[in-house]
Amino acid sequence: MTTTLSHYLDDVRDNLRLDLSTEREVISELEMHIEDRLQEMRQAGLSEEEAANRCLKLLGSAKSVAHQIYEAHSQGSWRQALLASMPHLLFALLFALNWWQGISWLSIMLVLVLSMAVYGWWHGKPTWLFPWLGYSLLPVAAAGILLLYLPKGWSWLAIVLYIPLALRLVYSIIVHTIKRDWLYSSLMLLPIPIIIGWFLAADLGGRFPEFSLQRLQYFAPWIGLSFLALATAVTTFIRLRQRRLKIAILVASGLLTLTMVAYYTDGRLGLTALSVLILMMLGLFLSPALVERKLRKRRVITREVSDAKGSRYY
Repeated sequence: MTTTLSHYLDDVRDNLRLDLSTEREVISELEMHIEDRLQEMRQAGLSEEEAANRCLKLLGSAKSVAHQIYEAHSQGSWRQALLASMPHLLFALLFALNWWQGISWLSIMLVLVLSMAVYGWWHGKPTWLFPWLGYSLLPVAAAGILLLYLPKGWSWLAIVLYIPLALRLVYSIIVHTIKRDWLYSSLMLLPIPIIIGWFLAADLGGRFPEFSLQRLQYFAPWIGLSFLALATAVTTFIRLRQRRLKIAILVASGLLTLTMVAYYTDGRLGLTALSVLILMMLGLFLSPALVERKLRKRRVITREVSDAKGSRYY
């Protein structure tokens, strides 16, 4: 296969955004199809270069081909949708039944989340993994919240040291998950602004551990309802085929859930705080796309440099 067609397959692969096993199968089938067409054109008397150019014209742009393949294979099964929504459902149950007050239930939930995240990470990063990864970041967020209750001088010093480390960890996870699709990184980060919103609304004032548990208990049914809304959004996301609709459901679910937080807290979450949370949500949603764009440009430059060295060598 010519270098031009090899680059064409690389471009299709870069825009495909499917799991590795499906991607390998699809690219293998496409490669076999191209080889068959090339063979037919060679037998018709075309040169290698002419056959390659004719084949590219027949195939169309790499982005268009990748888009068609994506819509044909992007719909997850009901089993994948259920597994992806499960962490949201479990946290909804945790608050709806007031199990969040028991350290044993919280420990079981944390162990389950971390176990599922590790299992999915080492088994090809399936579609259902990403919401579990998002909840596995809760200990990192909790550590940051607890730093606020240190003595004043120490708390600011700890936070200054903590923020770069936490951002580095999140960035590292995003870079690894982005290899599949930046949308799944956004799906992973979706609960973070909602959790922060409920924390702010509960107004957990005073020094640790003197929290306003009664206020949390009052909000618990609505907190459970917000997680249930996230579970519904994730199920819909996994079952959709069209990429634009997947993006729309993520943005809409984030805005709707934050609006629920503001509504059910009787004005405790003011307009300013709500606006900041919405901006945070949009920032978290868009940051994986920006990282993916940066990484893709780097891959293209690396490929061009490699081709230039190869042509110079020959």
